[in-house]
Amino acid sequence: MDAWFVLQYRTDEASILTESLMLEREEYVEQAYFFRTLGERLPKNMPLQELLRQTREELLASTNLPHAIDFLRTELEHAGVFGTAMARLPHYFTPFQTYVIQEAENERGRFDMRIALEILRSEAEYRTKGASPQGLFLFHFETLSRNRLRYDKGLAAVAGDPLYDDAWRDWIMFVRHQVGFIDLADLLYMRSEYSNIRRKAQRGVVAEPEKPVLFGEKEGKIAFANRGKEPLYLFAALQRHLGYPAVPRPKPQDDSVDVLPLVLRRLERIEARLKIMEEEQRGGLDITKFYGEQPKFLPPPLAE
Repeated sequence: MDAWFVLQYRTDEASILTESLMLEREEYVEQAYFFRTLGERLPKNMPLQELLRQTREELLASTNLPHAIDFLRTELEHAGVFGTAMARLPHYFTPFQTYVIQEAENERGRFDMRIALEILRSEAEYRTKGASPQGLFLFHFETLSRNRLRYDKGLAAVAGDPLYDDAWRDWIMFVRHQVGFIDLADLLYMRSEYSNIRRKAQRGVVAEPEKPVLFGEKEGKIAFANRGKEPLYLFAALQRHLGYPAVPRPKPQDDSVDVLPLVLRRLERIEARLKIMEEEQRGGLDITKFYGEQPKFLPPPLAE
């Protein structure tokens, strides 16, 4: 295994990095392909270890993702999950990526692994296009909200993303403690440039904001317009205007594929019943043909 990766995830806990690092663009490109391919091949009922092995061969060898997959596959063979392996590679996978996979592997939850992989694919593709802290936070928060994941652990994982600076991390942890008590639209509005503009118009003086401004005027206007409304309207408006990817959702099951075979089987039963009724009316119903093959009883052998 590559020496660089061996040094990064040695079992000695003192050597394990505790912060995520910003990766090169090609790493996120390969991550997006990996998560998309794995999600597409997952329903084929192939062992996950085999899927990881196949996908590894298709990845760009100049990136570090193939070495990470080797570690994931080893952990999967020994522990049955690979979320724990991602947690031991914080220099490569972000805490949010690890959290999403661990929630999908949780046997008590209802979070589908295919949705988790689709979420990670969308996030990786967004990073290749130059993700903004505003768009990435809203994508993460909407992911937690729509999939009913735990805000406590989820937002703690979000705060560990290397894209955020200290001001962002402090605010995310503040949101973590206030979510459910204060509307998200109010939290966004109070830390936006639009809030400062309205405060200036009301007071007539320019005052320095008490906290760093994290959202622009456009985001503040959208948040102000959606105060007291359904949060999904806020997410939809922000997604349209900021351009971050839409959060993947579970697709409704298509039952039309099974309808035609079911109808054909019922028609065959109806046709068989009609034939029996016609034969019965003509008085020529022979029920012996429904008996099947009868066993043949042979006489016992004669005693000598």
